[in-house]
Amino acid sequence: MMKVLRAVALLGALSWMVAPTGGSAADLEAGRRKAEVCAPCHGPDGNSTIPSVPSLAGQPPLYTHWQLLLFRLERRVDRQMLPFAANLSDADMQDLAAYYAAQTPAAPRGTSDPAKAAVAKRLVKMHHCDSCHAPGLVGQQHIPRLAGQHYEYLLKQLREFKAQTRAEVDFTMTAAAQPLSEEDIETLAHYMARLQPTR
Repeated sequence: MMKVLRAVALLGALSWMVAPTGGSAADLEAGRRKAEVCAPCHGPDGNSTIPSVPSLAGQPPLYTHWQLLLFRLERRVDRQMLPFAANLSDADMQDLAAYYAAQTPAAPRGTSDPAKAAVAKRLVKMHHCDSCHAPGLVGQQHIPRLAGQHYEYLLKQLREFKAQTRAEVDFTMTAAAQPLSEEDIETLAHYMARLQPTR
């Protein structure tokens, strides 16, 4: 019960903190300049070529903003991300999120195994993945795009949700991952990594 109450409080705080203030809008050009420091890992256009690092291109801006805020608050911990997120202002996060949302995701790598894809589609329906992540798993609002994301990254995140070690706002994914077997996780990651990442 305390976890739920903390999640609700954090969700309220995040909603207030990420809301544009004073009528200001995100600045895409400023976001492009600010993203230069992110390019070695996340790619110059937000398409990472490092399997363990997520691609940010085409991610919903609210999702990217919230993740940066979680890193800044040290609720989500990653030794490479924390130094970059520590000094980001709310405006920095808003600009970066808008910039990455405006970038085109790269085409998926490789082709899907038909047998694994069939099983994965059943798992997606069974666990209602597309009700939050949207049809095609392209993301929406504060929910990330999974389609076309790196297999290795997806595998790591799903395993961490299953192990209850991955920070999130409302514990939805932690709960969703509990029934998944290791085989389910590998099958879903394989399928999602090969989905077309655009609407």
